[in-house]
Amino acid sequence: MSGMVLDASSVLAWCFEDEGGPEVDALIDRVAAEGAVVPAIWALEVANALVVSERRNRITRDDSAAFIAMIQELPITVDAGTAARAFHETIALARDNDLSSYDASYLELAERARLPLVTSDDALRRAAARRGLSLVEPET
Repeated sequence: MSGMVLDASSVLAWCFEDEGGPEVDALIDRVAAEGAVVPAIWALEVANALVVSERRNRITRDDSAAFIAMIQELPITVDAGTAARAFHETIALARDNDLSSYDASYLELAERARLPLVTSDDALRRAAARRGLSLVEPET
């Protein structure tokens, strides 16, 4: 059983030294212990952020490879039901909460799985709070 829904914004903080800190380390430990579930878009969002960061010389390809190896070792499960809900539940959540469909996919998954959401995205946090979803707060 996964312990939380993990969005790309929260995971990417693990990759960049200037975004790290005790709360980031605590989240990695928590995911390692409890597991996480992500919508199908998650890997593409993470991969895109890494490529953009490489192009901007924020990280190297070796940094990306090391980061990918690290996250692939964690018990992160990709939800198989995300695509089936894209044109109905997810698009409705995006419209109702002024979110991108990508962000709404995390909201939809958290609601359906009845799991807390981990995100660094303010709009997604507000939408989750409005819908009564639990949010994983950073631990220091």
